[in-house]
Amino acid sequence: MFRCYQNMILSISALVLCLVLSTQANSFTTSAKQLILVDTKTGEILLEKNADELMHPASMSKIMTVYLAFEAIKKGHLKLDDKVPISENAWRKGGSRMFLKLNSQIDVSDILRGIIVQSGNDAAIALAEHLEGSEEAFAEKMTLKAKELGLQHSTFKNATGWPDDDHLMTARDLSKLAILTIKRFPELYSIYSETNFTHNKIKQGNRNPLLYKGMGADGLKTGHTKAAGYGLTASVERAGRRLVLVINGLTSARKRTIESQRVIEWGFREYENHKVYNANDSVASIDVWLGEAKTIPALIETELLLTIKRSDKQKMKMIVNYEEPITAPISKGQKVGTLKVQIPQKTELTYPLVSAIDVERLNPLRRILAAINYLVWGSGD
Repeated sequence: MFRCYQNMILSISALVLCLVLSTQANSFTTSAKQLILVDTKTGEILLEKNADELMHPASMSKIMTVYLAFEAIKKGHLKLDDKVPISENAWRKGGSRMFLKLNSQIDVSDILRGIIVQSGNDAAIALAEHLEGSEEAFAEKMTLKAKELGLQHSTFKNATGWPDDDHLMTARDLSKLAILTIKRFPELYSIYSETNFTHNKIKQGNRNPLLYKGMGADGLKTGHTKAAGYGLTASVERAGRRLVLVINGLTSARKRTIESQRVIEWGFREYENHKVYNANDSVASIDVWLGEAKTIPALIETELLLTIKRSDKQKMKMIVNYEEPITAPISKGQKVGTLKVQIPQKTELTYPLVSAIDVERLNPLRRILAAINYLVWGSGD
């Protein structure tokens, strides 16, 4: 009586999908100690190496320092023209500097550029003291914010990334933080793309080497200490597609630049994003038994956008599973089947399909007539 349509394969020759979950399958090697490459739109990890290994982030941890400032600005707790006092503690700090003057008052907008463009440790400490009273209190807030954002392996001991055995992050956490910064503060994020900044008559260039390569880079931050090696958290956007890279543990600034370029170019070359369905697209039409409507459209409720490995375009199968006919009544939004995406050597993906409409059950007389019609003619019509 009921026809069961299972494993109905939708053959797609020109449109084939492949989800890529990690790097190893691609035989891509890197000299970096830690690395992760993420497509920000799909969240797909294109490449990773020791991405959950605790590491010294060096000045890349200033992304969190800036994140807290951006958040305070967005909430109205901090303004770009607010004055930040420069304490002796901030003024004396070594390493990379903005060259702030002791006891001066500097606009927040300039302090942010001092941190982002010039990687100034003095600027980071001044901002931390301005927001939380002390660098130690600010570092505690950084750690709490990390946990709130789901960065479970990040612990901060200062606002600068200054060497400390307990000041640690992972490449995965840094990639998540970078993506959150880009998505939550798009207007303020643009500061990361500025290539130079002058303060106190001292002009300094942005330390992010990819900004000068004409490859679509627009952020974020370099880092280097003896313990960390040379690292970079970078974002590159092309034709509406954005990749975020975190790389660390390189042995020189030159190798950091070369390897970062190589990994990002590989990501854009080997992968593409493909939209299979828009939200609420109809995937199948399913027969209805004893209902006011004879069929229902089965919809996928969310957009189906997948990151595709170009070389695997002929290996994907999409399978729609459902039992037909479905007995009325049926509610709009009721689950009526599933869509499965199968890629060789990858985990099967499953998406629910739901009814696009409400379908009322036939009244008793019409149900009897439908049953008789089926017995006589083999059809419920």
